[in-house]
Amino acid sequence: MDAATLRQYCLSLTGTFEDFPFGPESSVFKVRAAGAGRAAKMFALSALSADPLMISLKCEPDLAQQLRSVHPEITGAWHMNKTHWNQLDLSGNLEDELVRNLVEDSYDLVVASLPRRDRESLAWKGLAEG
Repeated sequence: MDAATLRQYCLSLTGTFEDFPFGPESSVFKVRAAGAGRAAKMFALSALSADPLMISLKCEPDLAQQLRSVHPEITGAWHMNKTHWNQLDLSGNLEDELVRNLVEDSYDLVVASLPRRDRESLAWKGLAEG
């Protein structure tokens, strides 16, 4: 997956916007429910112009460990809580579908932590079973 496709996919998720709190080189993708004054929460972080392209994503702890054991391109995210955040090296060995699924999983974990009214304003369907 290339940087443009990654950025486009992150921004395609409802309520998502791109922010630069760590400087212009680091895209932070956040989700915020509709309405003034609503807090935004990060679900992805990437230096989109970096080589190799990497992205940090929130992940359930057990799944994070499983993914790291199967894919050498997935490690604990640098400068993040490694229990809950994975870093993916997107230099070519991970399937685009897996990357999209992990971005969506990260988004879902963050949206699930929002207040009910915020989840409802996003028309969020909830975490998929199994």
